[in-house]
Amino acid sequence: MLKIRLKKVGRKKKACYRIILIDSRKKRDGKAIEKLGFYNPLTKQYKVDIIKVKQKITEGAKLTKTVENLINKNYKS
Repeated sequence: MLKIRLKKVGRKKKACYRIILIDSRKKRDGKAIEKLGFYNPLTKQYKVDIIKVKQKITEGAKLTKTVENLINKNYKS
């Protein structure tokens, strides 16, 4: 099963996250199939390719709760 979830990048105590498409059995920081955006919780910056996300959802990918909250809060449609 494919999931759209966060991948942690950055340093200790200065985390930044990429929003990625990955197989659900892979580890958190494993190799991504596709990068769909980023989220920086320290500066509250984010960027999501919403068109690709919607396309992957129609192909059967599932969102994690955190990513779903991010998308719903920022891209209401």
